Amino acid sequence: MTTFVLVPGAWHGGWWYEPLAAELEKRGHQAESVTLAGLWPDDDLTRRPVNLTAHVDQLDTLVEDLTAGGGLVVLVGHSYGGQVINEVADRNPARVSALVHLDTDILEDGESCWDVTTEENRKYFLESVGADGLGLAPMPFFDERARPHPFATLLQKTRLTGAWKSVPVKRYAAALETPGGLQAPVAMDRVRNDPDWHYVEWPTTHNVLRDGPERVLGLLSDL
Repeated sequence: MTTFVLVPGAWHGGWWYEPLAAELEKRGHQAESVTLAGLWPDDDLTRRPVNLTAHVDQLDTLVEDLTAGGGLVVLVGHSYGGQVINEVADRNPARVSALVHLDTDILEDGESCWDVTTEENRKYFLESVGADGLGLAPMPFFDERARPHPFATLLQKTRLTGAWKSVPVKRYAAALETPGGLQAPVAMDRVRNDPDWHYVEWPTTHNVLRDGPERVLGLLSDL
């Protein structure tokens, strides 16, 4: 049995992974679908502001609990979730057997999502931040369960020692049919020819689960 920890991208909760988690559990694995702080239906960012550190601390606590008996976890991140899983792996890479990035940003120490994202995304962030300046409104085509995403998480600089790179298995799936500039070209350039990464390109949009979990299951099947 493998323990998979599934971290969604911005605006989304653990519900995004439901089809994948169900299939993993059918195969005898444990699948923990994470909803990050500020993205639960009743969360109010005006009462509890959330930054990147809050998300990293939350996931770090979960991984600590899951590995308390000596087991390891596979961390899976989609989009924004990629920087969260890398920071958690950086804190203690010995707990992590693999990092799987689904069309994510791959940040270096001192970078933020804002630094590496596309101009189209930056424009949307500024247009959607709303009157309180705290939460970015979901994009209009998102699932109705999507929630305002804490803007601070996309602005705060990541802090990495580089220890996360010692995780033995690192995989990246690049979605090549994403309209509107949502794709992560910086990350693709960083890992495409890196021998430490297994890099694949998929004929899908950034929402890699839109057509079902099969492609992602294939990427996870031997972990």
